[in-house]
Amino acid sequence: DLALKPGDRVVVETERGQGLGTVVSEVVEKEVSPSPQPLAKVQRLLCPEDEKTIAHHRRREKEAYDFCLRRIKERGMDMKLVRVEHLFDGSKAIFYFTADGRVDFRELVKDLAHTFHTRIEMRQIGVRDEAKMVGGIGICGRELCCASFLRDFQPVSVKMAKEQNLALNPSKISGQCGRLLCCLDYEYETYCELRKNFPKCGKGARTDEGRIRAAAVSMGVPCITTLPAADAAVKAMEALREEEMSVQTVQDRFPRPRANRTINPGEA
Repeated sequence: DLALKPGDRVVVETERGQGLGTVVSEVVEKEVSPSPQPLAKVQRLLCPEDEKTIAHHRRREKEAYDFCLRRIKERGMDMKLVRVEHLFDGSKAIFYFTADGRVDFRELVKDLAHTFHTRIEMRQIGVRDEAKMVGGIGICGRELCCASFLRDFQPVSVKMAKEQNLALNPSKISGQCGRLLCCLDYEYETYCELRKNFPKCGKGARTDEGRIRAAAVSMGVPCITTLPAADAAVKAMEALREEEMSVQTVQDRFPRPRANRTINPGEA
């Protein structure tokens, strides 16, 4: 048994062979149960020799990326190279790329295999996977969800944006990948559930005790129900920022003129 703690870097066994991992939580004993994500088996802690191997792979990845990029330009191939990955055991180099259609890269693979003397795999990925690999900052100011915590991509449609009353502006609802934002799916079900209890557009809004205006009047709460009243309220707030204001009743603000009354001598 290994004494592991959060932050330790370890060598794990994956479907593709040996890989690197980082311990993110304390080791606890749990009953064996089916897991949607199979857990990688930890083989050992990372040693100094492993660190040298990783540094060597990083240099090889940079060399392979530059070499492959030159060959793509020389051959005029309609593809975009995204990333090169060397497996930890050095058995294979994976070249990730995007393209609009099928690409004949047989001659390119021959050049790569002849130069780097290892197995070559060309893997075509989508634009979402490209954004996940490259990373970046979203319009919300946070790291891209796909690059930080999302494991799988869920289907996203324009209907989700409509249900949440979002402006159907491509620049507002699209991510760096050019596809619809993944976060449109986060609150979609909540909006659909809440809308079942909301009044439909065009119908009078009601509270549990009657119409909103009637409830506001009965409780003594100011309520603006017309556009002129709302405009007057805005002007009043703007004036309040510029100079001091006092509150007056309508009678004091607009006093009614008192009628002149003739007094008879007998009434004096």
